[in-house]
Amino acid sequence: MIVVTAATGQLGRLVVENLLTKVPAEQIVAAVRTPAKAADLAERGVQVREADYDRPETLQAAVAGADRILLISGSEIGGRVPQHQAVIDAARNAGVSLLAYTSVLHADTSTLAVAAEHKATEEAIKASGLSYSLLRNGWYSENYIPAAQQGTVSGTIIGSAGEGRVASASRADYAAAAAVVLTSDGHGNTVHELSGDTSWTMADLAADVTGITGTSVVYRDVPAETHVKALVEAGLPPEVAQMFAAMDASTADGSLADTSGDLSRLIDRPTTPLRETLAEALVN
Repeated sequence: MIVVTAATGQLGRLVVENLLTKVPAEQIVAAVRTPAKAADLAERGVQVREADYDRPETLQAAVAGADRILLISGSEIGGRVPQHQAVIDAARNAGVSLLAYTSVLHADTSTLAVAAEHKATEEAIKASGLSYSLLRNGWYSENYIPAAQQGTVSGTIIGSAGEGRVASASRADYAAAAAVVLTSDGHGNTVHELSGDTSWTMADLAADVTGITGTSVVYRDVPAETHVKALVEAGLPPEVAQMFAAMDASTADGSLADTSGDLSRLIDRPTTPLRETLAEALVN
């Protein structure tokens, strides 16, 4: 039995959809905080179980009988380590044969603000004694859709990433990789550095938006303080604006530029180009 946590999230749903093409629905468990949100999966034969990272008492029942688990990282920055530890403990008690975890690219050395919690979770998984697979996901191309949409209105995408490169891939690409790891052998105690086949700059992003929409869009690089101010003026909370500026700083230093090829090898096809993801969002 394969358990996918956070199965009603954007990534989790895509993982379940991939699994449904590989194994019978009754062998899949969608472990979710709100089971009602997974009613459509239940109708298709997927087992739906309550699993709240903040309520450890729900987790043991959620993973009962599991052979393999995908722990999709929580979204509450600053609170994820204890949440993840609760799932790790439940997985260990269940005696699963593999615990896969969605981490971040080069979590052990990355300067990304989110990397510390991923590194701590990886260390906890290794300390548990469980067989593991660390899916170190790079950036999702979908992360840049809001900037692209805003650019079509203003004609400018503002950032502080300089000429830093991003080797992004679509969320669907990462989900496909997770499904492969969960349904095939040979992934015990492995680390997969997952990223797109091709890296690009923010200027390339603006050029893609121009080509897709026919609207002239340029990238304007600004100091981090100016970037934060512009984001706050656009309506983002100051702490969120600071986070985006920090991500641009990590982009500038190359933290998201790796093109290892691990992702395309896992899914046995090229990763989805940035332009394709943008076109789907901007044209439809």
